[in-house]
Amino acid sequence: MSPVVMPPAGDAVHPGAATPVAIVVDGERVSGILGQTIAGIIMAQDVLRLRDSREARPRGVFCGIGVCFDCLVTVNGVSDVRACQRAAVEGDEVLTGVDAPMGFVGEDATSVGRGRSEQGDVES
Repeated sequence: MSPVVMPPAGDAVHPGAATPVAIVVDGERVSGILGQTIAGIIMAQDVLRLRDSREARPRGVFCGIGVCFDCLVTVNGVSDVRACQRAAVEGDEVLTGVDAPMGFVGEDATSVGRGRSEQGDVES
């Protein structure tokens, strides 16, 4: 029997030629491959910290499937984008929460950079 050969375009292990893509992360131009997530491109640059928690603890990709919200970034002016879920597009401008203020998602506003008062209210 001869081995089954998958065409390069459909082979995830040995894909065909890659299309480069360039994005800007916190003002720095970085390159990746079309189809990669923003998180994948950022992590390929040896950057693991995407933001800080309210307690000033570093956060980055944790689950990688869009459940934990630790990888939130701002993309092209839209805040609260999960970097692990968003495919990079040529020219995307990404701001991490390390140097940029971010909004909040869901009921846990403290998880993405906005503080809570002692009474538990979200501070504006």
